[in-house]
Amino acid sequence: MQIAKVRGTVVSTHKDPSLTGVKFLLVQFVDEEGRLLPSYEVAADSVGAGVDEWVLVSRGSAARQVLRSEQRPVDAAVVAIIDTVSVDNRSLYSKRDQDR
Repeated sequence: MQIAKVRGTVVSTHKDPSLTGVKFLLVQFVDEEGRLLPSYEVAADSVGAGVDEWVLVSRGSAARQVLRSEQRPVDAAVVAIIDTVSVDNRSLYSKRDQDR
């Protein structure tokens, strides 16, 4: 899994029927210092994440292990909304601080 920040949404009215009802998010990956990396990816959202939240993204075949996604052509899925991240005993991110 990788840490990412939700940057936006992706809307598609014409898609494979197996993707009907799936919410897509544009996520930008985060490095170990909390800096945004230049890479973006579209991920299926299974947890109801919103823009500016930090999330855990599962990629590859693991993304299809999410309930009801086994037969969908998905290679990235948001599987958790992050509350806190700490590195070397220092806080890198806190959702509570972002909500202020």
